[in-house]
Parts: sequence; C-alpha cells; structure tokens
Amino acid sequence: MPISHALMNSADSEPDTILDTIAASQLRDFFSFSAGSQTFGVFAEEVEGTANSKRPAPLPHAPPAVLGVVCVHGRMLTVLDPVAVVTGERFNWPPVLPAVVGLLGDEQLALAAESIDEPFTVAASDIEAVGDSEGDEAASVIVGILRHAGREITILNTGNLFRAAERRRERRRRRF
Repeated sequence: MPISHALMNSADSEPDTILDTIAASQLRDFFSFSAGSQTFGVFAEEVEGTANSKRPAPLPHAPPAVLGVVCVHGRMLTVLDPVAVVTGERFNWPPVLPAVVGLLGDEQLALAAESIDEPFTVAASDIEAVGDSEGDEAASVIVGILRHAGREITILNTGNLFRAAERRRERRRRRF
C-alpha cells in the first residue's frame, strides 16, 4: 500500500515513524546497490561514500551478517552483508568485496555490494510499506519496497542494521 499521507503526532508535530518522515517530503533521493539476486536501497543522505575492491579483516565470533572491518576514506567501518541481515542467509562473498557502501552515523557501518547504481530521485508516495510483525527482524530493517526502472528495491532502515545483525546471532547462541 503506497504512502499517501504523513501521520503526525499532534503533541510535538514530529513524525511517528520513518515512513511518516518519508511521506513528509515529496521527493527522496536514493542510493541503490545489488547483492546476490536482490537490489537494496538507502536514503542518499545516509551514505558517506563508496569504495571498490575491499578485503574485510574478519572479526572473531562475529554474527554471520558481519563480514569484517574495512578502511573507507580514512574510517574503519564494520561491513555487513545486506542479504544476511534481511534474510538470515549469508551470501557467498568473495574474499575481496567488489564494492562497499559507507554509511554515516556513530555505528560506523558499511554494506557489501556486488555493484552500485547511480543515485536517483523518486516520489515518496512510490514507496510501499511493509507489514510490521513483532519480532520480525527483517521488517525492522526494511523501510519499504520501491519499484523503479523495472527493479524491486528493498529500502533499508540504516538505524536498525547492526541491531538486526546482532539479534540473528543471539537467536542462534545456545543458552544454559
């Protein structure tokens, strides 16, 4: 169902959800990339930069969605596998990642990519909301689905990426 209007909290006039923030502005700039058979997108204002041919240094005891650490434009970033974050199944990445998308923010994250597309602008109303089911880790990292240029793009909520990657590990850990 397309986003048709912004639901504003009357007490403080701040958007209630990320979808409300999207709907509050009419046009949004997106940055898209592919990983596996999927195309992912993030808001352009959340991208710090990109880099090609990066070999991540593995992190011991990391969850499957964490590929390692790379240096991008002088910053050490933890690289996440977007396929694993969304589906729980790790993509078979080569030792040298074809590309990484460096994200802004205190968590210092990057997303692995096979290829990176040119940024583009679309109307916020073109984004289809995804159902929120409690406890559904995939829904917590997916803002919505966008169909653009013949492709279905899964728009990621960059604020929840690392939390979702960690939760997947927590679920698999044995508890005594």
